[in-house]
Amino acid sequence: QVRLVESGGGLVQAGASLRLSCVASGGTFSSYAMGWFRQAPGKERVFVAAIDFTGGVVYDRDSGKGRFTIARDNAKNTVFLQMNRLEPEDTAVYYCAASFAGTKGPWDYWGQGTQVTVSS
Repeated sequence: QVRLVESGGGLVQAGASLRLSCVASGGTFSSYAMGWFRQAPGKERVFVAAIDFTGGVVYDRDSGKGRFTIARDNAKNTVFLQMNRLEPEDTAVYYCAASFAGTKGPWDYWGQGTQVTVSS
């Protein structure tokens, strides 16, 4: 069983930056792809970015729009999402997920989420 714990969310003003972290335990971190998703109030959860075990990355073309960067540190069992120039539209609960299949999923494990709120 893989456990994922996100952190780094908070309340910031538009234009600020945040770095989300997700620490994995209970599995072989380097063997699976990691992803970030977000769910805005009243909307469905959507894909933001993913990174495979070699460091290959995939981004949703709309979420983040070039402002977000995903990275991983296999030695620390951690995946990051660097978010720059945040906008109120980025307000959401951000979830990390792990997939044994790759960056396209399916996603086998999920974290509990971390809230990001961006004020205008």
